[in-house]
Amino acid sequence: MDPHQDRVSAAFGAVPREEFLPAGYRAEASYDGPIPIGHGQTNSQPATVAAMLRLLEVEPGQRVLDVGAGSGWTTALLAHLVGPTGLVVGVELVPELAAWGEQNVRRTSGAWASVREATPGVLGVPELAPYDRILVSAEAGRLPTALLDQLGDPGRMVVPVAGVMTVVERAGGEDRTGLHGHYRFVPLR
Repeated sequence: MDPHQDRVSAAFGAVPREEFLPAGYRAEASYDGPIPIGHGQTNSQPATVAAMLRLLEVEPGQRVLDVGAGSGWTTALLAHLVGPTGLVVGVELVPELAAWGEQNVRRTSGAWASVREATPGVLGVPELAPYDRILVSAEAGRLPTALLDQLGDPGRMVVPVAGVMTVVERAGGEDRTGLHGHYRFVPLR
């Protein structure tokens, strides 16, 4: 069995989804579909999150950027995967969701993970780059160059582009792109 699959399953067991849902939706945490979290955003479908995390191939000790952190669930899952020797920076465009996501991550994860409000007009958190892994939970119209600029070498980014889950693998100054099925996300802005 793929070791990343076991580690992702363990992260799901350690970071319960209900901790990252509005009170009125916590009873639906086991539902394998998106759940509204307010401001036109959702807590993503668990099967989709698991697929993205497996494609990302996160290792302990890595530096990870989580774009579109929302409620902080993916940030906390990533925190579990990188462990205390890693770093996870979640970034969220909606100020109220960023504050709530940070509260959720503080309550459930270690000090190596955080969620912050996105800087207007800036994609990602370039001042902390490079990152070993970048996870994007919003759909880009095309591969976001601003995020590619923050990816280390070696590095790996998982991002939905025009409805297709895209993996960019960087090694030795070369980028290889793989396509992994069709998904729907809120737009990346």
